[in-house]
Amino acid sequence: MHGLINRSIQNYICDSFGAHRWDDVVRHAGMAFNNFEAMLTYEDSLTHAVLDALVDVTRRSRSDLLEDFGTFLVANPKFEGVRRLLRFGGVSFEDFLHSLDDLPDRARLAVPDLDLPQIELRAVGEGRYSLICRSPVAGFAHLMMGVLRAMADEYGALALLEPTGSGKGIETLSISLIEPDFAEGRAFELGARA
Repeated sequence: MHGLINRSIQNYICDSFGAHRWDDVVRHAGMAFNNFEAMLTYEDSLTHAVLDALVDVTRRSRSDLLEDFGTFLVANPKFEGVRRLLRFGGVSFEDFLHSLDDLPDRARLAVPDLDLPQIELRAVGEGRYSLICRSPVAGFAHLMMGVLRAMADEYGALALLEPTGSGKGIETLSISLIEPDFAEGRAFELGARA
């Protein structure tokens, strides 16, 4: 797993639960070090061990934690780059949804050796979609659910998101766009400020 992802998980734990909880996770996961380096690559098993330790330490479900982590990646000011990368997906939440298939390629433009799981959006009716996530990380659809909830808020859209199935490395989410202009979205400028 790319160190950028592991470092983001570490930041989520420290910001959400405190540095002492991160120390508990490090001990519980049996890690030989305290901090992930963002530009290194780690064995996938280490990421799974950290997530399993987080579940044990916080006594929360993996799906809830991954959904919170997805929201954290978009909403936390420390990750403004993630928010900006996602906002380039379109001027509306529906445009953004249609750009999700290209997200792994857009992420590789920013970080060339970052391999995100494959995601595919399918229209199933007026304002209704199914998001298929192919990932070796169990619960990736819940992470995407957190990202999508935060992005709906970002655009000011009202959307209903529900996990609809999982198995054999494939998870699906149901997305119902209830009201595209429910509230005023957050401001976004194409050019970054210095």
